[in-house]
Amino acid sequence: MILASVLFGAWLFWREADDMRVPCKVLFLPVSGGESCYVHLTAGSNWSNPISNVLEEQRMPAPIRLRELIRTIRTARTQAEEREMIQKECAAIRSSFREEDNTYRCRNVAKLLYMHMLGYPAHFGQLECLKLIASQKFTDKRIGYLGAMLLLDERQDVHLLMTNCIKNDLNHSTQYVQGLALCTLGCMGSSEMCRDLAGEVEKLLKTSNSYLRKKAALCAVHVIRKVPELMEMFLPATKNLLNEKNHGVLHTSVVLLTEMCERSPDMLAHFRKMLVPCEAEPLNDTVVIDATCLDHLYLSNAFCVLVLSLNLYIHGNPESQLVPQLVRILKNLIMSGYSPEHDVSGISDPFLQVRILRLLRILGRNDDDSSEAMNDILAQVATNTETSKNVGNAILYETVLTIMDIKSESGLRVLAINILGRFLLNNDKNIRYVALTSLLKTVQTDHNAVQRHRSTIVDCLKDLDVSIKRRAMELSFALVNGNNVRGMMKELLYFLDSCEPEFKADCASGIFLAAEKYAPSKRWHIDTIMRVLTTAGSYVRDDAVPNLIQLITNSVEMHAYTVQRLYKAILGDYSQQPLVQVASWCIGEYGDLLVSGQCEEEEPIQVTEDEVLDILESVLISNMSASVTRGYALTAIMKLSTRFTCTVNRIKKVVSIYGSSIDVELQQRAVEYNALFKKYDHMRPALLERMPVMEKVTTNGPAEIVQTNGETETAVLETKPPPSGLQPANQANDLLDLLGESDIIPVIPTAPTSKPAYAGGELLDLLGDLNLTDSPVSAPAPQIAQPPFLLDGLTTQPLFNDIAAGIPPITAYNKNGLKIDFTFERSNTNPSVTVITIQASNSTELDMTDFVFQAAVPKTFQLQLLSPSSSVIPAFNSGTITQVIKVLNPQKQQLRMRIKLTYNHKGSAMQDLAEVNNFPPQSWQ
Repeated sequence: MILASVLFGAWLFWREADDMRVPCKVLFLPVSGGESCYVHLTAGSNWSNPISNVLEEQRMPAPIRLRELIRTIRTARTQAEEREMIQKECAAIRSSFREEDNTYRCRNVAKLLYMHMLGYPAHFGQLECLKLIASQKFTDKRIGYLGAMLLLDERQDVHLLMTNCIKNDLNHSTQYVQGLALCTLGCMGSSEMCRDLAGEVEKLLKTSNSYLRKKAALCAVHVIRKVPELMEMFLPATKNLLNEKNHGVLHTSVVLLTEMCERSPDMLAHFRKMLVPCEAEPLNDTVVIDATCLDHLYLSNAFCVLVLSLNLYIHGNPESQLVPQLVRILKNLIMSGYSPEHDVSGISDPFLQVRILRLLRILGRNDDDSSEAMNDILAQVATNTETSKNVGNAILYETVLTIMDIKSESGLRVLAINILGRFLLNNDKNIRYVALTSLLKTVQTDHNAVQRHRSTIVDCLKDLDVSIKRRAMELSFALVNGNNVRGMMKELLYFLDSCEPEFKADCASGIFLAAEKYAPSKRWHIDTIMRVLTTAGSYVRDDAVPNLIQLITNSVEMHAYTVQRLYKAILGDYSQQPLVQVASWCIGEYGDLLVSGQCEEEEPIQVTEDEVLDILESVLISNMSASVTRGYALTAIMKLSTRFTCTVNRIKKVVSIYGSSIDVELQQRAVEYNALFKKYDHMRPALLERMPVMEKVTTNGPAEIVQTNGETETAVLETKPPPSGLQPANQANDLLDLLGESDIIPVIPTAPTSKPAYAGGELLDLLGDLNLTDSPVSAPAPQIAQPPFLLDGLTTQPLFNDIAAGIPPITAYNKNGLKIDFTFERSNTNPSVTVITIQASNSTELDMTDFVFQAAVPKTFQLQLLSPSSSVIPAFNSGTITQVIKVLNPQKQQLRMRIKLTYNHKGSAMQDLAEVNNFPPQSWQ
């Protein structure tokens, strides 16, 4: 009632004052809480606004400040209590936004951003941020732009509404407002905004204000990332950026130049040749000038300044290329004294040094002149940088990367590897990990230099950190060669004994490969592999067993030694299944040597036939034996029936017992072996005689299965025929994956006796999606009788014509420095056979290793791919790889081919597919 009466009295007083047209002031007496409420009224104004404002102020108190909100939230003891506080405050903020409260909008948005950083939803404040950006107050703009960067992104169309505000603020008279607009555009500007505002950014990039130039440079980086075609717009402005003395501008300028060079090869070539203005070199006290009419004159500084001024007047400002300018800046940084403004742990502006080194690495890559210009400064940085602080280590690491990536001198590369070697002795695990990773990348190109740090690398195998341990293991295998294989294998075998289970599989595989490549003797090779199987047999690859069996078979003089060692290894221990499988196979093959005690390599042991059978029967009944292992043991027992004389009846009894085994595989073997004893006993000695020496299959990657393009056979390629029984079935998938097919079941053909081959493929058409055949797929292809093996009829006469006149060669592939040329020959004996010789050359500066060439043709053809001459393509076109392809084209159709290339280059695996459709008509007509 008191408030109503007071308001009514004020209204009457206002009416009288309004009639007199004079300004007035109404003072309200205390209405609540002892506080006085003042309302300023002016004659002629709307009466309803003051009254509503008074009522609103009495109804809604002022929102709490951000500091008070943070303090309140921190007092919450539980997550639920914190959520309750946040929900209550969000409700108050929403109410304030609905009331269009301009007074506290900035405060409410600031609190909303704090809640957003805590992880709570704040999307309802997006439009309020735009309102703050449109405000004329700097404090409002600052919170508004901050909110836009946090709450908006280019996926929401709302952000386009502030394009005009940003444009106006980029042209504002206050540099701080311009800086806010540049930061926002560089943080979340979409491609549309960047296109609209790139012109304003380019203008600010040319301004003399250092504060704006550094922000404009970073904003230009964002514009280039979003709209690369606008890169040329900023090219003129970059010419003078490196002359700025402000380190912030220099830093952002280097970032901008780096981005442009990485994005565009044309820009990279331009910057390598571009002349940039630079300051004149400082003069010494005296200089020498070589004049045409005078001898060497010693001139004073005053005359030198006069000569320099005249030169500048005639020729303009001095200019130099970009690389020397960067070298000059970097030299000034490392040679300058203490500068508190840029000093970090005693090093002048390490951030700028790192950025310059990265840009130099890009400019010097594959460029002799640029690399030569930066060799000296890189040596200075590598020798003058302090290594006691982490800041210095960061600069040295960037220096090492730059040295390794450019065409640097050999001495400089050795210096870089020595720096990495010092990193390995650092107590910081991160630095050691970085050093091992970098050495692993460079070991192929600078093998001898890395070998000097072999002992330090091996010591890293004992590190407790698993990441360092894995990198050290990979680098240790890369360092193994014929000279150090014994010592390195000893260290790696010790590591295999003590390492975690997750390392054992990779370590065992690496030891197998290194031993196969660098084994000094067959005995050492066998001992090493047996040591691995004894230590980590359960972790080895599936092909370890057949590979070791093949090695033992081929080492005829080591049979007695090997079977005796294996017999001792499995006595009472059947946990290592691969070892038990190899031992069972060897005992079955060479059990007679074991019993006779003919071993000359070490002291022979006395073993009876019954003891040997006891071991194999123990393997059969052991709970640790897998089904495959039991199959090995049963077959070994059967083979011993032709090698032992006193225990044949016992062997028959064991075999007959397993004829009723619940294991189907074991039961089938036992039934067949029983049939040998009963029905075909006269054939048993011949069937179970000792295995012959196995021929080593040389493979060049995954292409190692012989298959032809017949109606009943799968269309794939050949290197050499695989040995039956040892070829894993899943290896065919690599060949059949030319078109990315993963659901194909390959067929490994055998030599047909009377069944002819056909021209179509029932199971697979590698190139079916190319529609290379003229007839529909469902139409039956004509049958063409062929010899049992592809091109068998070419063995009695020369394979191809001596002169391939009239068939021009073609270039089938030319990309990334790899060039594949095809030359053609025609067979003398079969005109339908075209012999294609491929020649692979490499024009890059590094060798291409593990090169694999694969090819596929339509199913109306038959194709045979012979082994290549090598798997390494030398660099600089210094050598080639040759490989022969034989194509049978009985229908004289146009030849088409799809090729797949895989190789390793510069430490990364490369793979590419290509189609060859430009075969000359003479090659297939």
